[in-house]
Amino acid sequence: MRPEVLFEKFDLFVDAPDALANLRELVLELAVTGRLVSQDASDEPASTLLKTVESERTQLVSARRIKARSVPPLQYDELPFELPPNWTWTRLAQVGYELGQKVPDQRFTYIDVGAIDSGKGCVSDGVEIIEPHEAPSRARKLVARGTVIYSTVRPYLRNVAIVERDFDPAPIASTAFAILHPFVGIIDRYLFYWLRSAPFTKYVLAAMKGMAYPAINDEKFYNGFIPIPPVAEQKRIVTKVDELMAVCDRLEGQQQERQTRHAALARASLVRFADAPTSANLDFLFHDAYTIEPADLRKAILTLAIQGKLATQDPDDVPATTLLNEIALFKSALAKEGKFRGSTSTVPMRADAGEYELPPNWTWVCFGEIMINRDGERIPVSKEERATKAKLYEYYGASGVIDKIDDYLFDKPLLLIGEDGANLVNRSTPIAFIARGKYWVNNHAHVLDGISEDFLKYIELHINAISLERYVTGSAQPKMNQAKMNTIPIALPPLAEQRRIVAKVAQMTALVDKLDTQLAASLVTATNLVEAAVAELTAQA
Repeated sequence: MRPEVLFEKFDLFVDAPDALANLRELVLELAVTGRLVSQDASDEPASTLLKTVESERTQLVSARRIKARSVPPLQYDELPFELPPNWTWTRLAQVGYELGQKVPDQRFTYIDVGAIDSGKGCVSDGVEIIEPHEAPSRARKLVARGTVIYSTVRPYLRNVAIVERDFDPAPIASTAFAILHPFVGIIDRYLFYWLRSAPFTKYVLAAMKGMAYPAINDEKFYNGFIPIPPVAEQKRIVTKVDELMAVCDRLEGQQQERQTRHAALARASLVRFADAPTSANLDFLFHDAYTIEPADLRKAILTLAIQGKLATQDPDDVPATTLLNEIALFKSALAKEGKFRGSTSTVPMRADAGEYELPPNWTWVCFGEIMINRDGERIPVSKEERATKAKLYEYYGASGVIDKIDDYLFDKPLLLIGEDGANLVNRSTPIAFIARGKYWVNNHAHVLDGISEDFLKYIELHINAISLERYVTGSAQPKMNQAKMNTIPIALPPLAEQRRIVAKVAQMTALVDKLDTQLAASLVTATNLVEAAVAELTAQA
């Protein structure tokens, strides 16, 4: 397979993670290993070029224009791959040189690491012009047009650039850069592409030192190896890489345009479905032309559910206000058994107290009016006891909320709502869920009972649909206490409609789960296509 074919078939794996980044890296790897352009036996060998380069280096050292660097001989076992005919290995110190250092004594253009456009590989327009008395202590290294600069601090960020233009006033670079001004016959752009390639990056990562600010020192950098092709082939390589990188740029623009267009379509589809959640509009949420993120779909489904827009209303349903009376009788019965303390009344909120208008037969009510809080029944367990008896039991991602111990406390379906943690504010997993079986609950969740399990299923859905941020105290350690939780307004439908809502949400969530699986599978397929194509190309001799 030719690299051009891979670009032509880009649509097959455009959705693969980092598809374009992998393409760019592949192009560089093929280029610096001699597999991107053809070799020409009539080209002057790189060994002859290096003799010319060595002569120039010797003259510059003798004239004291550059400093001499001791260069250890190359060892065969450090070379990462075999070279084509007419190529040769050498070290960076033998293909480029430093231009010296100076303390600024007049206005200068300061090139620091932040001035590098790592995507384009050039010095950005955001360089500063600085007076000598304001010069940073790092402003020391001289550079000129054609100099390749390489950030030795956090080199994995690939802050590499060619100084491609003249600056006025003259530029001075930070000591965070290693400087390589190429000798005659070494093309600056070929040198730049090698420094960005995977083989050299791998060498640098192995040579880095430090944790907070990992860096490669000058000795390791200048002793880094580099494969040198004949000059004519360097030119062919640079031309081809430039051409393919331009294709990548166009593909990236098309990809961004496609993503923007599809995001707009997805948002419009969500809005359309929210305004009229019909079967016809549901089809727009699962359209082949664009993808709506499953998380956004789930959020939209839950939001519509608690607004009465998802399931049908039946005027013959027993109104929610009657359900409130039944909940009051339920609390009174528990109070007589000594299982409930507090007010047994269930007073609805004003019709205009909620955030939106409710359908007929619904009512707004405070959470605390309709729930039985059983937090006080939790049995304290010492750290020592938990260390010897407790086994973590993960339930719908609620790690640390439900524990198995030798004895249990609850043995009926109850609603658990997270009491603390960042998930109260930045929702990544459901904060409410129904626990079943025999279990003990620690103090990281509120334990809540209700008139029936069907009722608890609706309340679970409602809590997971809304933002709890206004009921949370603390930022470093977010917490929702019982008093705050009890003030949450609940949009309460008739019990029969609650069952229809829960069933509809389950049906639609199953569709979203299927979509989620399909999206994951398509990403895997796209990734496999990229890997297979890359493997085929990199395996070519």
